[in-house]
Amino acid sequence: MSVKVENTKNKNEVKLSFEVEAEKFDEAMKKVYAKTAKYFTIPGFRKGKAPMNMVEKHYGSEIFYEDTFNELVPDIYDEAIKENNIQAVSKPDIDITQIGKGKNLIFTAVVQTKPEVKLGKYKGVEIEKPQYSVSDEEVDHEINHMAEHNARLITIEDRPVEKGDTTVIDFEGSIDGVPFEGGKAQKHELEIGSNTFIPGFEDQIIGMKINEEKELKVTFPEDYFSKDLAGKPAVFKVKLHEIKKKELPKIDDEFAKDVSEFDTLKELKNSIKEKMQKQNDEKAKYETEENAIKAVCDEVELEIPSGMIETETDNMLEDVKHNLSHQGLTIEQYYSIMGKTEAQVRDEMKEHAEKNVKSRLVIEAIIKAENITPDEKEVEEKLKEMAKNYGQKEEEALKNEYLKQYITDNMKVEKAINLIIDNAKIKK
Repeated sequence: MSVKVENTKNKNEVKLSFEVEAEKFDEAMKKVYAKTAKYFTIPGFRKGKAPMNMVEKHYGSEIFYEDTFNELVPDIYDEAIKENNIQAVSKPDIDITQIGKGKNLIFTAVVQTKPEVKLGKYKGVEIEKPQYSVSDEEVDHEINHMAEHNARLITIEDRPVEKGDTTVIDFEGSIDGVPFEGGKAQKHELEIGSNTFIPGFEDQIIGMKINEEKELKVTFPEDYFSKDLAGKPAVFKVKLHEIKKKELPKIDDEFAKDVSEFDTLKELKNSIKEKMQKQNDEKAKYETEENAIKAVCDEVELEIPSGMIETETDNMLEDVKHNLSHQGLTIEQYYSIMGKTEAQVRDEMKEHAEKNVKSRLVIEAIIKAENITPDEKEVEEKLKEMAKNYGQKEEEALKNEYLKQYITDNMKVEKAINLIIDNAKIKK
């Protein structure tokens, strides 16, 4: 077998020309026949028992060509890529020149390759380092939210409905006197002012008294999810059964004891502030890292092969599918909800995909230029920490070579980003 490698006219692209001996192709054909014989029915033979020459006579020998190519070529291609140190970043574009029984297999494979990154300035770049503090108002807001969550509903009998009350109602809606599907409920709890019903519905309940019945006139929004109801006027017959009001707990030391492990309100507030500040610090750290990567990428002109962007877009779309599955949705339902096709969604993702690929390539180049490698002890400590967090045995984690490599690669990236930040001119 012979393989010739040459650059094409396109940047970051090579062409591999293959010629495989006829004997090797014919041998692969026999393997394909052995695997597929059971599917062939030839008159005069039991199904799957016809000899190869009879199958070829009946269907033509080309019946085996495509499967033989797929049987033979992947290993040959992978070996050639490896032996020639080609960093392929796309699927090969195959062109078959000659194929047939008793003939040498001749074909070419054009593949995009990983681009060389010529680093610009990555030490001394100017970046913003955001800082976020936690205000007393933010802490009080969280305390009030906890109070709302722990509020109890008390029954009101001596006044009409007011905004903020929770009502218990029966209702039945109709359009032109005809009830519509989903427009009827009994003993339904509705918080007035929550805006969970059709605009105008909740406002008309304000002022109603217990056991009062009333007809409410509303119009469904033009963009209502049900096209049968969108934009149409409707009448709802409503009966009010109960009025309830939230009674918030008094925010004091007793409240702190009830809702947390702390004995005083001051301790609870300090704990909330500490957690919020930790979240803010994480946010600031992430944004600083993003700013650092962007600043360095702005110093680099890089032509990224389309195959790398396509692969990254594929990965991003797979992440969307994975996240949707946890919500019980399919990607097709997502496209329908968004009112977009897969092609439109992919097109929107491409700019972000290109940014991701460029960031990775630039960081890889810095790692190489600075010869960044975490020492064994650092990797071991990280493995132990991960094992503890996920309830695994330390010994198993330390022996896991895949996990070890994953940790090592992540630490290289982290160290490269820290190198940029440590040497940057900081704007707070």
